[in-house]
Amino acid sequence: MQTSNTTESKLSKAYKGIAMEGPIAVWYAQITRNDLARHRLIAGQLRKHIVAGCHVLEIAPGPGFFCIELAKLGSYEIMGMDISKSFVEMARRNAAAAGVKVEFQQGNASDMPFATESFDFAFCQAAFKNFTQPIQAIAEMYRVLRPQGSAVIIDLRRDASRQEIRHHIKSMGLNRINELMTTWAFQNMLLKNAYTLSEMETFVAQTQFGKCHIEVDDIGFQVWVKK
Repeated sequence: MQTSNTTESKLSKAYKGIAMEGPIAVWYAQITRNDLARHRLIAGQLRKHIVAGCHVLEIAPGPGFFCIELAKLGSYEIMGMDISKSFVEMARRNAAAAGVKVEFQQGNASDMPFATESFDFAFCQAAFKNFTQPIQAIAEMYRVLRPQGSAVIIDLRRDASRQEIRHHIKSMGLNRINELMTTWAFQNMLLKNAYTLSEMETFVAQTQFGKCHIEVDDIGFQVWVKK
């Protein structure tokens, strides 16, 4: 099913997250570096869906930690695409320091700079809620995936409770200041931008994927789609 321009325009929203450039990008990278165990865990979980030689795309990889952890686990062709110039530069440095081969490129999730049917697997973590055109972003995932390719969106769910969020932040191992700043971000920005499971199903239904499989995970969800 093709994306409806009328529906998309109603669902599009201005970017409400923090602009991830300069010092803000550096602060975010420090926070996520403390959470490397989670990146390793997710990389290990997703590895079973990715065979050797696969072309993998991470959409909005930030400082690139997940891409790097995945590259350590197998022989894949990995590309990370982020709208932030600061993150692209940072991710390239991080990959070089880790001694892994991962490419990073600047680009927009709703208008990806890649040819049709370029990737076997696509991944987007903790960023989808901030995309200005959610339906078009999913439609672009469909376009760049090869036949039988799969994609997963992992993000915060809007109905996550305050107790669940507090427990999640505590598990990140942050110092007191960063813990307070992260808590503020969840309460004042992230939850407001987050989607419900039914909203995600509606988005997917308006693309050529048509349907999805959703798993609830901690304070978030995993939305799985297959071409």
